[in-house]
Amino acid sequence: MTMNQPTRQDAEGLGRAVAGAIREHWVLFLIEGIILVILGLAAIALPLIATIALTILIGWLFLISGIVGLITTFWARHAPGFWWSLISALIGIAAGIVLLAWPISGSISLTLVLIAFFVVEGIVSIMYAIEHRGQASARWGWMLVSGIVDLVLAAIIFLGLPGTALWALGLLVGINLLFGGTALIAMALSARQTA
Repeated sequence: MTMNQPTRQDAEGLGRAVAGAIREHWVLFLIEGIILVILGLAAIALPLIATIALTILIGWLFLISGIVGLITTFWARHAPGFWWSLISALIGIAAGIVLLAWPISGSISLTLVLIAFFVVEGIVSIMYAIEHRGQASARWGWMLVSGIVDLVLAAIIFLGLPGTALWALGLLVGINLLFGGTALIAMALSARQTA
């Protein structure tokens, strides 16, 4: 059995399709970028409030997903994996309750998750920039800078633990939103010029 391997022409066609989609919808990318910049500035201005708000939001997400998981687990109680589903739902509920009851303490755990997020997002953004440097936009460097900033933020937050957990989530997510929004705005404006 032979598998079809993607050719260089397929990759170039995909690159042209992505660039075309960005040019066609540049206004949506611009609006998204502006919203991200505004949210980023708000989180930078009020990092403790942003940290607590983020922790509470994630607590609600865990709690709701755990409750929904519990309901669906009992609804399909004869399905294989019942006990694993039940344990997973109960862990989600417990995590949600802990984050909602003690958001400051929960921010330390979330800070570790944030470090992992920034590392992964930084690597992905850098790879995206390298992949699109000749195709999607003349401003691919902004995406590269965004990825590098993500990696620097991950290092800063890791080296400052545990003290950084009180303000780091809000501040670093704000900085990330600011740079990500700026990158989207730059890409959108560049796509508009080539449209």
